[in-house]
This record gives sequence, structure tokens and C-alpha cells, in this order.
Amino acid sequence: MARPPRERLIDSAIVKRDFHPSRKANGRPDEVILTFDEAEAIRLADLEGLYQQAAAQRMGVSRQTFGRIVESARAKTADALLNGKKLRIEGGAVAIKEKGSDPLLVAVPTTTHGQVEGHFGRCKRLVVFTIGSDESIQAEDVVQATIGPGCRSSVISQLAAKGAKALVVGCIGEGAVHVCGGHGISVVRGASGSARMAALAYARGEIEDSGQPCGGACKTMARSCR
Repeated sequence: MARPPRERLIDSAIVKRDFHPSRKANGRPDEVILTFDEAEAIRLADLEGLYQQAAAQRMGVSRQTFGRIVESARAKTADALLNGKKLRIEGGAVAIKEKGSDPLLVAVPTTTHGQVEGHFGRCKRLVVFTIGSDESIQAEDVVQATIGPGCRSSVISQLAAKGAKALVVGCIGEGAVHVCGGHGISVVRGASGSARMAALAYARGEIEDSGQPCGGACKTMARSCR
């Protein structure tokens, strides 16, 4: 007897919808059913642009399971669009995530003196701060960056695996920003001062991304992050 599928997590409820061709030569079009978990997989992979490992973590499934879900979803969508079939979104083993129940994990490139490192490209260590619902730091986890020349982007996958949702930095190259986005990590540029205070300020909504690319004294270091 087949084991029932484990519930897949979705960020919010998806409304049941029907999409169908405006005209069909031979009567009523055939129908394709896209389940809620398949719709969520398309949203994460194709709309938000997450890497499959990051999207799998969001849905609470393995990387292999997510790959099967999104492959099925894309095939069904292509079938409906190219063959003029009706597409219906409904059903599937899903559960809606509870909002605000999990702590917020914020990563900050940090100097040995506890300050925000000026540039992500030269950081040797990052601290992942776990911030509770009461806006207090519950834990600090140090992640060592690769020593030597080259891009620090490889450490981003480690931050994602630890559950980091934001990277608060002083300056960072656009390539690394893109990699962060693929892992579902928001980037906030322009931070300075105490790393702990920067993480708390982000959790409280007191700082926003400056949107400023690397420039000036950072130009040389920015090349290592592209």
C-alpha cells in the first residue's frame, strides 16, 4: 500500500482558479489539474527565482522531492498552454505555514572586534544571529569564510543551510547579491558599527537596503565578489 505523501508547506493559501482558452474548436477543452504544492513550487522556482535547494527548504521537503514536484508542474503548465487545455489549480497535500512562530536568523560579516565588516569580499567570518519574537538575540553561530583570494559567495549556501533569511552588510558585489537571492536570502547594504546592533536593527525594521553598489574604496575588493 502506497505511503501517503508528506504535507508540503506553502507560505499562504492559494485560491482555487480555472484558466482556459478563450476559444476551442471542438467543444470543451481537456483539463489539467495543477495541485497547490505544484503551484507553490512554480512560484518559488520560477517567480521568486530560488535555487531548488532553497525552495525545498521553504516547502519542508527534500531537494529530490522538490525537483519532482516542479518538473511535474512545469510539464502540466506547458501541456495546458501549448495544447489549449483548461488549467485548474486545486488539491494536493499541503499545510500553510504559521506566521511569526519561528525565530529570525540574520547573518552579518563580522570583524574580530564585533563590528560589521566593511566589505563582504574580505570577510573571514560571519555571525548568524538568532533573534526571537521578543527582538532579543537568542544565539550566535559563527561561520568561517574561505580563506584566500576569490569569491565569498560559496559561504552563502552555508548560511542558507543554517536558515539565514537576511544578510546585513556594509558593501557587497552584485554577483553575491544575485547568489543570495537564489538562496532566498535578503541583502541589506549600508550597515556599519556593531554587528549585534545591526542584526537587531534589521529585525526591528529600523534599517533598509541602501541599494548602493560597491564603489570608491570598495571597487578593488568588489572584483572578488563578481
